[in-house]
Amino acid sequence: MTIESNDDSAHRLTAVARVRASRWRWRIFTFVAIIIAILALAGRFGAQQGSLEGQIAKVEITGTISTDADRVALLKKLGDDPNVKGVILAINSPGGTTAGGEELYESLGVLRAKKPVVAVISELGASAAYMTAIAADRIYARRLSIVGSIGVLFQTFNAGKLLDTIGVGMDKIASGPLKAEPDIDKPMSPEVRTSLTSLVTDSFNWFVDIVAERRKLDRATALGLADGRILTGRQALDDKLIDAIGGEDEAVAWLESDKKLPADLPVVVRFPVGDKGWGNLGKWLGSEARAAVGLNPDGPVALDGLVSLWQVGP
Repeated sequence: MTIESNDDSAHRLTAVARVRASRWRWRIFTFVAIIIAILALAGRFGAQQGSLEGQIAKVEITGTISTDADRVALLKKLGDDPNVKGVILAINSPGGTTAGGEELYESLGVLRAKKPVVAVISELGASAAYMTAIAADRIYARRLSIVGSIGVLFQTFNAGKLLDTIGVGMDKIASGPLKAEPDIDKPMSPEVRTSLTSLVTDSFNWFVDIVAERRKLDRATALGLADGRILTGRQALDDKLIDAIGGEDEAVAWLESDKKLPADLPVVVRFPVGDKGWGNLGKWLGSEARAAVGLNPDGPVALDGLVSLWQVGP
């Protein structure tokens, strides 16, 4: 039978007390960390919403443009929000689908009737992105920004020789001669080319018309600039496709001087909508993984139909 000494008993009690004290310290630390996280999220939410005295809403148009119901709803919300005094469109995009560009143009037209809107093109504002920019009251770009590429594209490919080489044949039953055309296993027929040319021409004429209207150009001048060319910001200024050289600071100064907005309003990013805390952790990890292998971090974007897009290479 082992008899525990008073020293051993005291040592054991001291060790237990230390463990308990350590647990309490960790509990207090965890509690403080949670409070700090809650305050940080609350501060971020408050910054996104802006002050009660007003804000300049910033809408970022980046990457490939396609239709987006959430973006349309947000633009409508900005128009109805008395806290929003003006809107900056921050554009850095090669364009996208003609339907996506049209949707943005029309939605911004409704917004422009309620709030002053100014566009700022950073590196790139081409095709459907330029279609977006002209919906604003004023357009700024850097001297060496890429602007323009006014036009519409329908692109396909003919893999008939490749399929013949590897021994693959294709067949179909269609309700009409133009259904599901063009096929990728044969050259485009004259009938198909005529049909698709009509499609492109109709969209192109609308694009040219709104450029002429919004930039106050006669149609012949707008048509002369609509051969698909890209321009630097400085060239675009000379051709009246933009209003001034500058960036966000110049846009804010214009809103204050010409649209009489109060000075020093905060510029608050309202689109894309900020994350909602840990709920988007999986989405963030997925985006980072796609970016790491060279894919679009926002996931695949299907460009079905006509596109108004400028890009380098095939």
